[in-house]
Amino acid sequence: MLGGRGMVFDPHMHIGDFPMFGVSLDGESLLALMDEAGVDDGVVFHPDNAQTLAVVESSPHVYGLVWANPRTPGYVDEVRHYLDHPRFLGVKLHPLLDGYLPADPSLDPVMELLGEHGMPVLVHTGHPIFTLPWSVEELAVKFPEIAVVMGHMGHGNIVYINATIDIAERRPNVYLESSGMPMHAKIREAVERLGPGRVMYGSDAPFHHPSVELLKVRLSGLSDELIDHVTDTTARGLFLGGGAAD
Repeated sequence: MLGGRGMVFDPHMHIGDFPMFGVSLDGESLLALMDEAGVDDGVVFHPDNAQTLAVVESSPHVYGLVWANPRTPGYVDEVRHYLDHPRFLGVKLHPLLDGYLPADPSLDPVMELLGEHGMPVLVHTGHPIFTLPWSVEELAVKFPEIAVVMGHMGHGNIVYINATIDIAERRPNVYLESSGMPMHAKIREAVERLGPGRVMYGSDAPFHHPSVELLKVRLSGLSDELIDHVTDTTARGLFLGGGAAD
């Protein structure tokens, strides 16, 4: 029997059309997907922050991250504007897609804004050349007061997966999010080494189905209590306040 049937908080969902992948997700289909998978609350983002705003203002169960692209003129002012909105909970960085290194000085003003707001940053992690785990670690070292969530915890490469766990073990401000990482046993290992307060479920919807990603956690071998930490408590505490539980 699968364990962990408490509430679910999904901190990693995309909205928009993705024809290359054959998937799309708008506000209505997002809520339907969350209901199907048993996701109670979630966080979405899109390179066009106005699209995210429209979705988060349509449902009390959906929040947003501000997509920050330092290669876009005026991006700091844009990030500042959206961070002041109560439905935005932090920043999303996608160095691979936008083409920059995570610790590039151009990101310093946004990281400083996050420090002022006490908010986390979610960083795509697991692909060369821009999102290798060690490059994301440089950002965490540069801003030790900011929670840095390594999205995908290394993705599909075992070297990168192991590296994210090692990095989080030595960097207390690093959190791991499991979407797209195929090895359920590594979720258990991460919790055993880091404690339940720094490992969280995520779906990466619509690229991965939330039910599939939840199943990985529920098959990981963790106790029911720890499964509930991973699928809800950790991310809910980090993004909605109060910090993640130990």
